[in-house]
Amino acid sequence: MLPLSDGIRALRFPIVNVTIIIANFCVWIFYELPHLNSAVYHASFYACTVTGACHGPEPWELSWFTAMFMHGSWDHILGNMLFLAIFGKNVEDTFGHLRYFVFYVVGGFVATMAQAAVTLAAGSAASGRVPNLGASGAIAAVLGAYFVLYPNSRVLTLVLVFPVRIPAWIYLGLWFLYQLIEGNFGLTSAHANGGGVAFFAHVGGFLFGVLMARVFLNARERSLARGDPLPVRF
Repeated sequence: MLPLSDGIRALRFPIVNVTIIIANFCVWIFYELPHLNSAVYHASFYACTVTGACHGPEPWELSWFTAMFMHGSWDHILGNMLFLAIFGKNVEDTFGHLRYFVFYVVGGFVATMAQAAVTLAAGSAASGRVPNLGASGAIAAVLGAYFVLYPNSRVLTLVLVFPVRIPAWIYLGLWFLYQLIEGNFGLTSAHANGGGVAFFAHVGGFLFGVLMARVFLNARERSLARGDPLPVRF
């Protein structure tokens, strides 16, 4: 089911979300496309580097971040950026610019570590050496937050060739369920020119987003109950 719109306009221009999208396209067009395979090799994250079982081109403390801006194909980046454009703007609107940026980056880290933990615990030695890349872990965190913040928005989506509006909690709930089920059929990660999907990064990122959105809402409710002024978003 391909999302087209959530029907909710942001109150402020989503400068962070737009900047992240531009950064991803710049990395793809100017860094990856000229030498895709070597770029993927050098800037991806490798789970085995966390335990020292292997040595990657870059230390894992850096590669988890660079891998967030890497993609393996046009389909990969276009799909990821479509989801981010639709769902990210409103999460940024609610969290505020700076908080959203920190949330996005930390969400990407949590998602990467979730995939790495499952790969190292249950995967083969070879699976730990598969390059992990893509923004989808961080985007999954955004989807998790959206699931909590805007559950009743109606997502315009293509079902086969028919446009249908689906409540966000159903659309994103089904998306999460699919990641959870598919994750049990293999421990693979995305790589250039096709390959698998890091389903446990999606699961970990989504759960992180749900948790952080709940924490945010609870803190705001406590603040309102005390009569504190709402913080200025920046």
